[in-house]
Amino acid sequence: MSDDNRVYSYSAVLMGSPILLKLFSHDEALASRVFRLIKQYEDLLTVNRAHSQVMDINHAAGQHPVAVSRPVFELIRCAKAASLLKDSAFNLTIGPLVKRWKIGFQGDRVPPADEIASLLAITRPEDVILDEASSSVFLTRAGMEIDLGAIAKGYIADRVRDYLHKEGAKLGLINLGGNIQTLGSPEGGWSVGLKKPFAGEALIGTMTVENLSVVTSGTYERYFEQDGKRYHHILDPRTGYPLDNELDSVTIISKNSIDGDIWTTLMYGMGVEKGCAALRARPDIEAIFVTKTKEVVISSMHHFRFTLLDNGYRVTDSIA
Repeated sequence: MSDDNRVYSYSAVLMGSPILLKLFSHDEALASRVFRLIKQYEDLLTVNRAHSQVMDINHAAGQHPVAVSRPVFELIRCAKAASLLKDSAFNLTIGPLVKRWKIGFQGDRVPPADEIASLLAITRPEDVILDEASSSVFLTRAGMEIDLGAIAKGYIADRVRDYLHKEGAKLGLINLGGNIQTLGSPEGGWSVGLKKPFAGEALIGTMTVENLSVVTSGTYERYFEQDGKRYHHILDPRTGYPLDNELDSVTIISKNSIDGDIWTTLMYGMGVEKGCAALRARPDIEAIFVTKTKEVVISSMHHFRFTLLDNGYRVTDSIA
């Protein structure tokens, strides 16, 4: 907390991550309501405990549809649409593969190839049947599992932003374990760090944003090593193995954090060249790619500023 510019920070641990809320007024009651709102959404969407609406859907896979609340239905609809894009690396039904790899959890090892092949058969987003009238979701094959982990934080960050607006907050920032959503612009804008991969809290540079979301996904976040090879948590739903390309991280700058979640995954699947080309059709969404060869490739920079702090990296404008 700084008295000079009146920023008040509140923190909690939710969704397995440290949550940080910054406000420009001392309002512990508002902060408590925000954390309660996050907890309510976590209880609806999580797959990390036995009971949630998403787990109800998973438990009924191959048996019957499950009616869910409208927010859960709409989020699953959004996730399915992203999953059905051509050559999409986003897949809401990737749950069985995530559970089998256990990356970031005890017992993580490379699964046998035949197991991966059999699990791929139950990770088809086409097999998620949505019924608008009854607000129900049906997984048509036994063993299927929806996992909204790749999209839930962005969705919740946007709901927090909307709630803060409704409560009259003009300035604020919510950091949901790496999903950052900002309200308004303090003098000079919000400064958000771009982490250096596999280097703890060291930064490559900073982004200056206002009224925007910043979402970064990196291979350094969760991984294990086996037989001298590193396996990270960003799985390719087309192969069942971690995506293997030139990227160490992707950052998306956008109005909505849910777009950041979706597009970091899409960009990972496309790589730098195809990713930059795809973003030409979306001027509202911008990307920063960090490559294994220490290049920082920026798709465009209309809505933010980037400042390089580490001279071991070189900045390249869009190659599209």
